Amino acid sequence: MLRRGLALGGGLIVLILIVLGVKGCLDARANRELSDYAGNVTQIVEETDQTSKAFFGKLADPGSLSVTEFVAEVNADRSAMDNYASRVDGLSAPGDMGRAQNALELTYELRSSAMTAIADSMSTALGDAGAAKATATIARQMRRLLAADELYAAIVRPEINGVLADNGIEGDDVPESVFLPEGVEWLEESSVAEALGAVSGSSGGSTSGVHGLGLGGVSVNGTELGEEAAGVAAEEGAEVEVTVENQGESTENGIGVTVSVGGTELQGDIESIGAGETGSVSIPLTPTPSGEVTLEVKVDTVPGEQVSENNEASYTVVFE
Repeated sequence: MLRRGLALGGGLIVLILIVLGVKGCLDARANRELSDYAGNVTQIVEETDQTSKAFFGKLADPGSLSVTEFVAEVNADRSAMDNYASRVDGLSAPGDMGRAQNALELTYELRSSAMTAIADSMSTALGDAGAAKATATIARQMRRLLAADELYAAIVRPEINGVLADNGIEGDDVPESVFLPEGVEWLEESSVAEALGAVSGSSGGSTSGVHGLGLGGVSVNGTELGEEAAGVAAEEGAEVEVTVENQGESTENGIGVTVSVGGTELQGDIESIGAGETGSVSIPLTPTPSGEVTLEVKVDTVPGEQVSENNEASYTVVFE
């Protein structure tokens, strides 16, 4: 009985040791997977940081890059961001990293789509016709890059580092990831336009001198609009004619005009307006509104324009 008891106790101890060993191996494996995941994220983040420095470095100081060379390098930055997004999508989120992985995928989806839109708009922004609208598009995409930075800072990094801490893993925390540099007003169209104007051979940036547009007359089917409600016969459709004044000292190109009615935005463009001159564009209202409506007319700002309060106005129109 004593020998049987000793054998049984010895077997139980061996079994406990085996269980503890297996659990230890599983825990070690799980921790390695968490560490590997954090390491992969860190590598992507560090490479993203290098792309950010390259992109905004050339934007702040293009040096002697020609338009063709500048656009080619921006396209390379876009391709790099696409690659990072694909690598993020391919990561396997171990343990409790699921929420962090979802937020990380969204972060890089925002970054990739923003860089794609920026690269697609760059040639036009550095050119002549349509430069102002393309520059505005680039400035809007900077907001998307900012949103991605905020998402990473608020969710991705705290989640990953929190899971690592909960599992007793030290030294593998993921770093910060700020793609849009701080301290530079890249969200402002004027800042983007000024930077692009320094690219050798470009014509889409701001030239020296005063820049500014003003909304002139607005009419519908020949009826001039003003502060009072205007009645318009709409049997044959409706067309808004917008006149824009160039109040600056330089010719402005690719001027966008937007007419909004009932939540619908209609676009028009004026190819060019010389300094001190006026230009106009006719925008059909399709379908023709009925009854009393509010027309909101807005003229896009141009690079270097400092005052834009006189670029838009609202009118009450009664279609009879």
